Amino acid sequence: MDLFFATAREAAGLLLGGAPHVIEIVLRSLRVSGSAVLLGVLIGLPIGVGVGLGRFPGRRIVVTVIHTGFALPPVVVGLFVYMMVSRSGPLGTLDLLFTPSAMIVAQALLAAPYVAGITLAAVQAVPYDVRHQARALGASPTRALWTHLREARLGLGAAVVAGFGAVISEVGAVMLVGGNIMGETRVMTTAIVLETRRGNFALALALGLVLLLIAFAVNLALTRIQQGRPAWDRGPWARTASDRGHVGLSARSPEGAAAGHEPL
Repeated sequence: MDLFFATAREAAGLLLGGAPHVIEIVLRSLRVSGSAVLLGVLIGLPIGVGVGLGRFPGRRIVVTVIHTGFALPPVVVGLFVYMMVSRSGPLGTLDLLFTPSAMIVAQALLAAPYVAGITLAAVQAVPYDVRHQARALGASPTRALWTHLREARLGLGAAVVAGFGAVISEVGAVMLVGGNIMGETRVMTTAIVLETRRGNFALALALGLVLLLIAFAVNLALTRIQQGRPAWDRGPWARTASDRGHVGLSARSPEGAAAGHEPL
């Protein structure tokens, strides 16, 4: 326990003192993981929407492949990207190995299945008649699709949260394709592994705490966007659309009976 408390005090000193090398690693981690999540969303979201709403032969196989991506080992993804961007690989001329770009690609491949799979489930959970009703009311196909996606927005937000969680704590793939080079490709997770092996527990713990705080802050922000303001925070007069639609329709009133309300 003495070692733990001493390490915690030293880690707190590093964080409060704003050590330049810690700030550098943190900023690089945010840049790499943020770019990877954005790329993963650009890849996974259209796939999830297309497969979720589409009906075509072999669809079950495609869904199974997407769900299998949830179990992709990061080291296997890292190995695949390494082979692709190495000097003898098909993309070797791009000279991407041991660069942040290769790390972004590897993490994006890890995030995309989560985004696609959860998006697929979200759009499937919306009643299929939503788009047909929108079209019957005169909406264009694009507008009807947008209406469908709005109904699935909570699930779409969860897809982004899951994609971020898949990459911010990942270490195997970025270690392989990034090389953990000081000042170039070292991020929080790879630095934690390295400093722990060196016995520098204070720096490892400091980076671990920052990693947890960043994960909490980002997920809190995404949840806020996804869920919106809670009902208790919108004031006593705030109601949802469904609530407003039933104002004054008492079960005992003629209007309520006409609307199909049953007495309790």
